[in-house]
Amino acid sequence: MSPGDEQGYDYPETGHTRTRLPDPDPYGGAPRRPHRSSSRSLITVVGVVVLLIAAIAFANRGGDSRGDEASGKATKPEASSTAPSGTRPVETRTGTIPSGFAHTAQGAESAAANYAVALGSADMFNKAGRDTILRAVMAPSQLTSSESAFDKAYTPAFNKSLGLNDDGTAPKGYTFVSRTSPIGTKVTESSDNAATVEVWCSGLLGLAGENSTNPVTNSWFTITMKLDWAAGDWKIITHSQKEGPAPVPGDDRASSSDEMSKAVDEYGGFTYAR
Repeated sequence: MSPGDEQGYDYPETGHTRTRLPDPDPYGGAPRRPHRSSSRSLITVVGVVVLLIAAIAFANRGGDSRGDEASGKATKPEASSTAPSGTRPVETRTGTIPSGFAHTAQGAESAAANYAVALGSADMFNKAGRDTILRAVMAPSQLTSSESAFDKAYTPAFNKSLGLNDDGTAPKGYTFVSRTSPIGTKVTESSDNAATVEVWCSGLLGLAGENSTNPVTNSWFTITMKLDWAAGDWKIITHSQKEGPAPVPGDDRASSSDEMSKAVDEYGGFTYAR
């Protein structure tokens, strides 16, 4: 087993209708015909306003019906399963990791997305931080075996290969970057107390610093998690990772080490929920 098997890196509603009326003189200066009467003009204006109100009401009603339909299908994900549903995100945490997810397929998606973030964080490279994360995300029946497997993967030698100290901390003057950002989720199997969720992710990994030989790079991968409902929450039984889908790289200018270090320090993460 290698860390690459556990993380996503190569390791050893409301719609608004906006209507614009034609300019008073749509023909750019063509002479207008004189108004025949003020009463006729008033009737015309009132008619236009009534039509606009009716159109806006129809559009809003259509949007609401689609939202109701999507909400009713929340437990049966389809192609657009990660579209926002309006459900409030969780408000409880185990340490720094969100917890208390809904006992639904959508709740399993939210759990998997948040657990992917935790398993891809820099804390995984430190023994104490890693054990805290595993206790929060793994099913109790899998905790001991998971701790043992990760300890064999995150060795001092592995940390050194990334330019880190033996304990997984960054050398003085450097900033270690390890972040996972979920792009979307998909339930492939689900029952009352079990779910298999795929999480499409983008990841950052590297050491930011002037003389770093391991600069921060970006990768794309998909994590598959099998979750069970245990102890009142969704917990991981097994998880695996594969590469992609990856977009065509853009032509963005690579940031300097100082810019990258500041970004890591100044920008926090998110709680992922639909």
